[in-house]
Amino acid sequence: METGSVLVVDDDPKILELVRAYLQQAGYAVVTAVDGEDALRKIEAQRPNLVVLDVMLPHVDGLVLARHLRDERNNLPVLMMSARGTVSDRITGLVEGADDYLAKPFSPAELVARVNALMRRSSPGDLPTEALHHGDLQIDLERREVLCAGHIVALSDLEFRLIVTLIRANGRVLSREHLVESVYGLGGEVTGRAIDVAVKRIRAKLGDDVEAPRYISTVRGVGYRSAALPKPQTR
Repeated sequence: METGSVLVVDDDPKILELVRAYLQQAGYAVVTAVDGEDALRKIEAQRPNLVVLDVMLPHVDGLVLARHLRDERNNLPVLMMSARGTVSDRITGLVEGADDYLAKPFSPAELVARVNALMRRSSPGDLPTEALHHGDLQIDLERREVLCAGHIVALSDLEFRLIVTLIRANGRVLSREHLVESVYGLGGEVTGRAIDVAVKRIRAKLGDDVEAPRYISTVRGVGYRSAALPKPQTR
């Protein structure tokens, strides 16, 4: 029984077939692409639920493709994979729009586990269907849409889950470790630094001031919480 569709993008035919075989065995319908341009066409035509994306691609590389998706307000979950596996490389991948990052060589079983985790987190039934409000920030959980002062803000799936987790905590301080587990599900090599990068990215998109935050407050040495709302004035 198919549990969703995955687009696998890699110019190495051996890796492409290996990933395809394991994902099909796990119940996914798999579409493949060998370069970034091919991937863009198939994203438009096939509408996959998730993309497994190699970084080093001909024509349009994986980082450019991920950035393009986010610029187009496309929240399609992206699992990036690359032979570049340093902390700096992983952070770059997450900054450019990946929701998870897997270094090569990798265990096919781990890749399937990460795809499963991303699929669960991006499933419409994974979140309750009420709306959240925090000041002028409105979050529609059913549509997975964020409005700030009435304007739509394009967030990746990871960023969306992070802001929802913080707002739903209603001011409680959440450690970086807690956020890694809540947002990524499968921690793997993901560290608290990835949370710092994601928070910085969200703040930039929301126009949030670190010194006078309206949405996310930093608790130094611990983690983050939703910013305190100003108290209504009384006469």
